[in-house]
Amino acid sequence: MEPDHLTGPALAAVRNRRSWSKVTDDAPTRAELLPLVSAAGRVADHSSLRPWRLIELRGHDRVRLGEAIAEATGDDKPSAKPLRAPLLIAVVASFQPSEKVPHWEQEAVAAGVAHTLSLLLDEAGWGVIWRTGHYTRSAPVARLHGLGPDEQLLGWLYVGGKPPHTHPDRRKAVDAASHLSRLPHA
Repeated sequence: MEPDHLTGPALAAVRNRRSWSKVTDDAPTRAELLPLVSAAGRVADHSSLRPWRLIELRGHDRVRLGEAIAEATGDDKPSAKPLRAPLLIAVVASFQPSEKVPHWEQEAVAAGVAHTLSLLLDEAGWGVIWRTGHYTRSAPVARLHGLGPDEQLLGWLYVGGKPPHTHPDRRKAVDAASHLSRLPHA
Protein backbone atom coordinates (compact mmCIF):
# COMPACT_ATOMS: atom_id res chain seq x y z
CA MET A 1 0.00 0.00 0.00
CA GLU A 2 1.31 3.43 -0.88
CA PRO A 3 1.21 6.41 1.46
CA ASP A 4 -1.58 8.92 0.74
CA HIS A 5 0.87 11.63 -0.23
CA LEU A 6 1.98 9.58 -3.26
CA THR A 7 -0.80 10.74 -5.51
CA GLY A 8 -1.13 13.56 -7.96
CA PRO A 9 -1.29 14.37 -11.64
CA ALA A 10 2.43 13.81 -12.34
CA LEU A 11 2.37 10.32 -10.83
CA ALA A 12 -0.85 9.50 -12.67
CA ALA A 13 0.60 10.76 -15.97
CA VAL A 14 3.69 8.58 -15.59
CA ARG A 15 1.71 5.51 -14.54
CA ASN A 16 -0.79 5.90 -17.39
CA ARG A 17 1.82 6.53 -20.09
CA ARG A 18 2.00 4.05 -22.90
CA SER A 19 3.40 3.96 -26.40
CA TRP A 20 0.87 4.38 -29.19
CA SER A 21 2.14 2.54 -32.28
CA LYS A 22 -1.05 3.38 -34.19
CA VAL A 23 -2.54 6.85 -34.16
CA THR A 24 -5.17 8.77 -36.09
CA ASP A 25 -4.52 11.60 -38.55
CA ASP A 26 -5.21 14.28 -35.93
CA ALA A 27 -2.23 16.14 -34.51
CA PRO A 28 -1.58 19.06 -32.19
CA THR A 29 -1.01 22.41 -33.82
CA ARG A 30 2.22 24.35 -33.40
CA ALA A 31 0.36 26.69 -31.03
CA GLU A 32 -0.67 23.68 -28.93
CA LEU A 33 2.89 22.32 -28.95
CA LEU A 34 4.68 25.47 -27.83
CA PRO A 35 3.56 25.49 -24.17
CA LEU A 36 4.29 21.77 -23.89
CA VAL A 37 7.79 22.23 -25.30
CA SER A 38 8.34 25.12 -22.92
CA ALA A 39 7.32 22.96 -19.97
CA ALA A 40 9.39 19.99 -21.16
CA GLY A 41 12.43 22.26 -21.30
CA ARG A 42 12.35 22.51 -17.51
CA VAL A 43 14.13 19.15 -17.08
CA ALA A 44 17.28 19.02 -14.96
CA ASP A 45 19.97 20.72 -17.04
CA HIS A 46 23.43 21.13 -15.51
CA SER A 47 24.61 24.72 -16.16
CA SER A 48 21.35 25.46 -18.05
CA LEU A 49 23.02 24.72 -21.39
CA ARG A 50 19.75 23.73 -23.10
CA PRO A 51 21.64 21.20 -25.26
CA TRP A 52 18.65 20.18 -27.32
CA ARG A 53 16.32 21.25 -30.05
CA LEU A 54 13.21 19.83 -31.66
CA ILE A 55 12.17 19.80 -35.31
CA GLU A 56 8.54 19.45 -36.47
CA LEU A 57 7.93 17.22 -39.49
CA ARG A 58 4.48 17.42 -41.01
CA GLY A 59 2.98 16.73 -44.43
CA HIS A 60 5.58 16.34 -47.18
CA ASP A 61 8.43 16.60 -44.65
CA ARG A 62 7.60 13.02 -43.69
CA VAL A 63 7.97 11.89 -47.32
CA ARG A 64 11.35 13.61 -47.48
CA LEU A 65 12.38 11.75 -44.31
CA GLY A 66 11.29 8.47 -45.94
CA GLU A 67 13.55 9.30 -48.89
CA ALA A 68 16.49 10.07 -46.59
CA ILE A 69 15.96 6.79 -44.70
CA ALA A 70 15.93 4.92 -48.04
CA GLU A 71 19.19 6.58 -49.02
CA ALA A 72 20.71 5.68 -45.64
CA THR A 73 19.61 2.04 -45.84
CA GLY A 74 20.24 1.55 -49.58
CA ASP A 75 16.58 0.90 -50.37
CA ASP A 76 15.07 1.71 -53.77
CA LYS A 77 11.76 2.94 -52.38
CA PRO A 78 11.24 5.64 -49.73
CA SER A 79 10.47 4.30 -46.28
CA ALA A 80 6.80 4.54 -45.34
CA LYS A 81 7.64 4.56 -41.61
CA PRO A 82 7.46 8.36 -41.26
CA LEU A 83 3.89 8.26 -42.61
CA ARG A 84 2.67 6.31 -39.56
CA ALA A 85 1.80 9.57 -37.76
CA PRO A 86 0.74 13.03 -38.92
CA LEU A 87 3.40 14.73 -36.78
CA LEU A 88 6.95 13.67 -36.09
CA ILE A 89 9.08 15.63 -33.66
CA ALA A 90 12.78 15.07 -34.21
CA VAL A 91 14.76 15.10 -30.96
CA VAL A 92 18.23 16.56 -31.40
CA ALA A 93 21.05 16.61 -28.87
CA SER A 94 22.74 19.93 -29.59
CA PHE A 95 26.02 19.74 -27.70
CA GLN A 96 27.26 22.96 -26.13
CA PRO A 97 30.87 23.72 -25.26
CA SER A 98 31.40 23.05 -21.56
CA GLU A 99 34.28 21.95 -19.37
CA LYS A 100 31.82 20.92 -16.63
CA VAL A 101 29.08 19.10 -18.57
CA PRO A 102 30.20 16.13 -20.71
CA HIS A 103 28.40 15.12 -23.90
CA TRP A 104 26.72 12.11 -22.27
CA GLU A 105 25.09 14.41 -19.71
CA GLN A 106 23.93 16.81 -22.41
CA GLU A 107 22.47 13.91 -24.38
CA ALA A 108 20.65 12.83 -21.21
CA VAL A 109 19.09 16.31 -21.00
CA ALA A 110 17.84 16.05 -24.59
CA ALA A 111 16.42 12.59 -23.86
CA GLY A 112 14.78 13.98 -20.72
CA VAL A 113 13.10 16.72 -22.75
CA ALA A 114 11.81 14.11 -25.22
CA HIS A 115 10.43 11.86 -22.51
CA THR A 116 8.84 14.74 -20.61
CA LEU A 117 7.30 16.04 -23.83
CA SER A 118 5.90 12.58 -24.55
CA LEU A 119 4.27 12.54 -21.10
CA LEU A 120 2.80 15.99 -21.62
CA LEU A 121 1.47 15.10 -25.06
CA ASP A 122 -0.07 11.90 -23.69
CA GLU A 123 -1.69 13.78 -20.83
CA ALA A 124 -3.06 16.30 -23.36
CA GLY A 125 -4.81 13.44 -25.16
CA TRP A 126 -2.33 12.65 -27.94
CA GLY A 127 -0.90 9.26 -28.80
CA VAL A 128 2.91 9.22 -28.81
CA ILE A 129 5.68 6.72 -29.47
CA TRP A 130 9.41 7.41 -29.53
CA ARG A 131 10.95 5.74 -32.58
CA THR A 132 14.61 5.33 -33.42
CA GLY A 133 16.63 3.23 -35.83
CA HIS A 134 20.21 2.74 -36.94
CA TYR A 135 19.67 5.37 -39.64
CA THR A 136 19.15 8.14 -37.04
CA ARG A 137 22.93 8.61 -37.06
CA SER A 138 23.29 8.42 -40.86
CA ALA A 139 24.58 11.24 -43.05
CA PRO A 140 21.46 11.47 -45.30
CA VAL A 141 19.11 11.77 -42.30
CA ALA A 142 21.42 14.27 -40.58
CA ARG A 143 21.52 16.39 -43.77
CA LEU A 144 17.73 16.37 -44.05
CA HIS A 145 17.39 17.66 -40.48
CA GLY A 146 20.08 20.29 -40.98
CA LEU A 147 22.20 18.93 -38.14
CA GLY A 148 25.39 20.73 -37.29
CA PRO A 149 28.71 19.04 -36.51
CA ASP A 150 27.95 19.14 -32.77
CA GLU A 151 24.47 17.60 -33.04
CA GLN A 152 23.03 14.09 -32.98
CA LEU A 153 19.53 12.92 -33.78
CA LEU A 154 18.08 10.82 -30.95
CA GLY A 155 14.95 9.77 -32.84
CA TRP A 156 11.44 11.04 -33.39
CA LEU A 157 8.31 11.34 -31.32
CA TYR A 158 5.49 10.11 -33.57
CA VAL A 159 2.38 12.02 -32.54
CA GLY A 160 -1.27 11.65 -33.53
CA GLY A 161 -4.74 11.17 -32.19
CA LYS A 162 -5.48 8.25 -29.91
CA PRO A 163 -7.68 5.70 -31.69
CA PRO A 164 -11.16 5.36 -30.15
CA HIS A 165 -10.95 1.60 -29.63
CA THR A 166 -7.76 0.78 -27.81
CA HIS A 167 -6.57 -2.23 -25.91
CA PRO A 168 -5.25 -1.87 -22.37
CA ASP A 169 -1.53 -1.44 -21.99
CA ARG A 170 0.24 -4.79 -21.79
CA ARG A 171 3.26 -3.33 -20.01
CA LYS A 172 3.83 -4.87 -16.61
CA ALA A 173 4.48 -2.77 -13.54
CA VAL A 174 8.13 -2.40 -12.63
CA ASP A 175 9.34 -4.33 -9.58
CA ALA A 176 10.87 -1.24 -7.98
CA ALA A 177 12.62 -3.18 -5.19
CA SER A 178 14.71 -5.09 -7.73
CA HIS A 179 15.90 -1.82 -9.31
CA LEU A 180 16.52 0.27 -6.20
CA SER A 181 19.43 -0.72 -4.01
CA ARG A 182 21.86 0.65 -1.46
CA LEU A 183 25.62 0.96 -1.67
CA PRO A 184 27.48 -2.27 -0.95
CA HIS A 185 28.82 -2.61 2.59
CA ALA A 186 32.30 -1.20 3.11
